[in-house]
Amino acid sequence: MNAPNVSRVVVQAVKTHRDARGSLFEPLTDAELTAQKNVHVVLTQPNEVRGNHVHRTATETTSVVGPCLIRLKEAGEIRDLMVPAGETWRLTIPPGVAHAYRNTGDAMMVLVSFSTNLHDPAGSDTLREQIL
Repeated sequence: MNAPNVSRVVVQAVKTHRDARGSLFEPLTDAELTAQKNVHVVLTQPNEVRGNHVHRTATETTSVVGPCLIRLKEAGEIRDLMVPAGETWRLTIPPGVAHAYRNTGDAMMVLVSFSTNLHDPAGSDTLREQIL
């Protein structure tokens, strides 16, 4: 799998172990984990959208299990990425890049996201931006 890189956003395939029980992957390395201040797991129903926001200061690293449409908006330019069914991709999204994820499959979609900022219930770092 060759996931396309989109300017400052880093897109990578995630090594995944699969067997009869399901799949297992590690979304971050040990070294990457030490820089994180927040983690959240998002389960999304078919055809529903998550994200539609941009962070002012946080870098967000998200692993998504396809199928999924990822939409990114950077410097006013919209880009779409399609994660194929059964593949797991990881995106490292710097501050200032709007992002959204649509479940294009017929089962629950899984996202695992890490942030370099602590969770702020007031949402001062996160701005809504409807791009998908």
